[in-house]
Amino acid sequence: MLNIVFFGTPDIGLKSLEYLYNSDKFNVQAVVTNPDRPSGRGHKLMPSPIKVFALEHNIPVFQPKSIRKEPEIINALKELKPDFFVTFAFGQILSQEVLDIPKYETVNLHVSLLPKYRGANPIQRAIMNGETETGICTMITELGLDTGAICLTHPIEINNDMNCVELFEICSSESPKLLERTLLGIAEGTLTPTAQCENGVCYAEKLKKEECQIDWNKSAAEIHNLVRGVYKCPGAFFEHNGKIIKVMETEVVDKTQEGHAGDFISITNSGIDVQTGKGVLRLLRVKPEGKGEMSARDWSNGLHIT
Repeated sequence: MLNIVFFGTPDIGLKSLEYLYNSDKFNVQAVVTNPDRPSGRGHKLMPSPIKVFALEHNIPVFQPKSIRKEPEIINALKELKPDFFVTFAFGQILSQEVLDIPKYETVNLHVSLLPKYRGANPIQRAIMNGETETGICTMITELGLDTGAICLTHPIEINNDMNCVELFEICSSESPKLLERTLLGIAEGTLTPTAQCENGVCYAEKLKKEECQIDWNKSAAEIHNLVRGVYKCPGAFFEHNGKIIKVMETEVVDKTQEGHAGDFISITNSGIDVQTGKGVLRLLRVKPEGKGEMSARDWSNGLHIT
């Protein structure tokens, strides 16, 4: 049985942690996750999903603000004598001292097919850029940003209507067995990581709020990809009559219409058609400021669009 310390914070890593915990091949010695953070209107401190699972299953939890600067936690991890560290959306950069602790390796699960989309938001960026395929991969963690040798990869198709939440879920579900194959392969000596090729390197930089504001001068396809790519995290939006309108679902329609970019040109049974810089985009579902999510058709009542 291999001893594992799991580093992670958001929901996407939860299925992998649960899989490792329930396996008879691994022993999860501890979990390392980010400190509790304020959430909701009351700003109550809330634990990460990874911490919640760990506490429910009596797994020791470490919550460093910056693990590179907390020698007490580093020493405690050394005392565990783990075979592997597994990192999955942990959110902190590890020092070489930390990387050197496990007997074998520190293995990271990344949600892209490296070297494409290194960095913070690979799922969102892939959809925003109109990619039709992404994937997950395991890699050996080193000091560079997602530059370590690749262990295993698993491609995932992105269809034209898939949003980032749906892709998150697929990546989360496909990750546990890839991790298992990687850890066992390294421990048994049957898997040799391969250095990344530098051709095709690109970076998935952290999303900025201003990127999520819809520019109607862009094409209908580009805006549709933005809506899918930032769905609920944090969401594409535009301003109408001084209010923020979040766009939750759209479709590109095969239609030619004369008008200026950003004009509401017609209402259909399924939504509102908007002229873009190239083509027409149909708004299907929206979330007006101060209100719940609703169909664009319902929101259109009172807008006097012909």
